Amino acid sequence: MDKNEIILLHGTEYQQMAAHLMREADLQKDIGDRTQRIGIKPNLVVDAPAASGATTHPELVAGVIEYLQREGFQNLVVLEGSWVGARTSAAYVASGLRDVCERYHVPFVDLQKDSSRNCRAYDMDIRVCEQALALDYLINMPVLKGHCQTGITCALKNAKGLLPNTEKRRFHSLGLHRPIANLNTLLPRGIVLVDNICGDLDFEEGGNPVTMNRIFCCKDPVLCDSFVCQTMGYRVDEVEYIGLAEQMGVGCADLAKAKITRLNESSAAPQHSTRQIRRLAAYAAPDSACSACYGSLIYALHKLEQEYGPLSLPQKIAIGQGYQGKTGEVGVGRCTCQFRQSVSGCPPTAADICEFLRKNFAL
Repeated sequence: MDKNEIILLHGTEYQQMAAHLMREADLQKDIGDRTQRIGIKPNLVVDAPAASGATTHPELVAGVIEYLQREGFQNLVVLEGSWVGARTSAAYVASGLRDVCERYHVPFVDLQKDSSRNCRAYDMDIRVCEQALALDYLINMPVLKGHCQTGITCALKNAKGLLPNTEKRRFHSLGLHRPIANLNTLLPRGIVLVDNICGDLDFEEGGNPVTMNRIFCCKDPVLCDSFVCQTMGYRVDEVEYIGLAEQMGVGCADLAKAKITRLNESSAAPQHSTRQIRRLAAYAAPDSACSACYGSLIYALHKLEQEYGPLSLPQKIAIGQGYQGKTGEVGVGRCTCQFRQSVSGCPPTAADICEFLRKNFAL
């Protein structure tokens, strides 16, 4: 795949979807040498199942491993270190990832127990786990989700799991953004496969999952996180480490230069799983809405509430396939294109929805 390409796939057969994306990206060609040491880095921040919105779905890891083994790659390792205060070993079991690694006979490395060494990362020194430094190729598998300090977390911040706990603490004392950018200058070449199935609305520990039933892959972690900002309704300049990583040569943050390939469209129905999500959903008038479109609206409404407090909208926002061919006042998505005011897109981005609502409701 091209450096500036983002390939998206919707569905609920997660293992098959992951393998499909790896074929579309022609991963075997990108890796090349079958003896390369390949690291698979999920997000196991806490000991919680993926349905909580915090951790990477084990089915995605299974799909990647299955693809690689079929292509003749055997030098594989899954590696991760949970956040300070959680045990990776517990997260490994709770997530279901242990079953995957045992089924495919792939070793798992708990980076909380690994040795580390000091490395020069652009203009600062960072201690990185030895097993991470031994990789030839990295498959970064973050969860697209909110974060209480940085707004969003995805590809760039997921690399923090490659650090010993002492260094994770130091990153927080330094303010997260600059050290995250610096860390990414050290990573080996690789690909990003994003779990955008049901990431949390605003907290890295999970609890308010937003169902999107989507995964996507890309080569550029900076471009990836710029796309995540758009998905969740943030401006790129609101997430400082993205611009810093771009300045350090990690990648390009300009979405205007991105080649976005959509392999299919969303069809799954949305799920209102928590009280906060249900409260935000009360602003909408859905009729056969797809999860990706609905998820974009939820992210947008949450972002606007962060900016303005509880919203006082004059009417509910129409969304869903049931509005195709119908007229109305205010709608979101391609299916409401005949409404007097509508946001285009299938699905529209949260950023576009935010801009639309600010303009039309004078927020």
